[in-house]
Amino acid sequence: MRSHEAGALHGQAGDRGPAWLKVPEDPNRLVPRLWSDGVSKVDGVLTVAGESVADLAAEFGTPTYVVDEDDFRRRARGFRDAFPAADVYYAGKAFLCVAAARWIADEGLNLDVCSGGELAVALRADFPPARIGLHGNNKSVAELRRALEVGVGRIIIDSVLEIERLRDLTAELGVTAPVMIRVTAGVEAHTHEYLSTSHEDQKFGFSIAGGDALDAVRRVLAEPGLELRGLHSHIGSQIFVTDGFEVAARRVLRLHAQIEKELGVALPEFDLGGGFGIAYTTQDDPSTPEDLARGMLKIVDDECAAMGIAVPHLSIEPGRAIAGPSTFTLYEVGTTKTVALDGGASRRYVSVDGGMSDNIRPALYGADYSCTLASRASDAPAVLSRVVGKHCESGDIVVKDEFLPGDVVDGDLLAVPGTGAYCRSLASNYNHVPRAAVVAVRNGEARLILRRETEDDLLALDLG
Repeated sequence: MRSHEAGALHGQAGDRGPAWLKVPEDPNRLVPRLWSDGVSKVDGVLTVAGESVADLAAEFGTPTYVVDEDDFRRRARGFRDAFPAADVYYAGKAFLCVAAARWIADEGLNLDVCSGGELAVALRADFPPARIGLHGNNKSVAELRRALEVGVGRIIIDSVLEIERLRDLTAELGVTAPVMIRVTAGVEAHTHEYLSTSHEDQKFGFSIAGGDALDAVRRVLAEPGLELRGLHSHIGSQIFVTDGFEVAARRVLRLHAQIEKELGVALPEFDLGGGFGIAYTTQDDPSTPEDLARGMLKIVDDECAAMGIAVPHLSIEPGRAIAGPSTFTLYEVGTTKTVALDGGASRRYVSVDGGMSDNIRPALYGADYSCTLASRASDAPAVLSRVVGKHCESGDIVVKDEFLPGDVVDGDLLAVPGTGAYCRSLASNYNHVPRAAVVAVRNGEARLILRRETEDDLLALDLG
């Protein structure tokens, strides 16, 4: 018998919550590491870079993603400065719009895109093509052609068919394609199955253990229109420790050394990936860019020394660690109810005006989030609550467990931190709900960088 698709979300008593979630002394107080630098509370009202959420809600409506622009930029610079001799690639898939692409360009980072649409946004932002990398396991001929025509800095090859497509396109266009080969090192990151991308049984890359990676290298080297820059490895996402990188680096650099010894080709570059974790709740304890740099650079240096090869030029990909903590989502409460459970327990439900259309991650990954009452202070005792959305799904959960003041009512504002990555980019129009706006705040001024969709936008695609 199949279990209920939201069964895991119904499996714990409503008045206890998970073991890691502690009853706060003051439910109004923020946990600083969950929020961007510019966020604080003034008389109980959440403010970001000098703007109160009450003013933001009045001007832009809810739900709205609110980006602390200075925090976003600071995190970008933090990785750039921690890895001064490496190329740092911002993950366009985490969050991308024209404004964000320009911030990334301003702060000296490179940009990783994995579709024609993401490339189009980068080009609209006048992002330097030479600092763009094109990823993806199923790049179309049209996407590859556009990348070659504009001169992207590298294309990460993911299949034999892609090698053939690039062979034909480079001959047709009379250009040379700088490429890297994505390899799977057989390392499984300690994260959700869908976020782990370097074990063997998945869609990305060429297997080192199975010999596919070395075969792909030979195929690329045989094509005059392809310039092999190096090997690319990515072991997953929301990663807090560097253990997996050590194993991956050893296996990938072993192949790197084999290529140099057996094929006589010294590859100049190596991408060790990244996918660094952020704090969504109090159970998360992410490393700083400086700590990550010390660990990863030492791993690469030690492995190269042990194999007697020169250290290649390194690339890293912080993933969600730049965009994620810089943003919170602002909601308005619509209804509340308390439901009696077996054994005398109960669960308090707080419904907001968004949900799985603006943050699918709790339903998709079982991701945990935190939240706070954002529009006022409260003296009411903390009550374990579940924040849910407005969609017609029992699994439409925004925050599975959080202690909120017991007097939260309709019209209150709630803010959920850590929603800058994989929330707007995974947003949908489920139940024909228009996608939320994105507002950037800096120096006490807020501006719209992605407007809210309207019903007219939805109907414009419907040809009747």
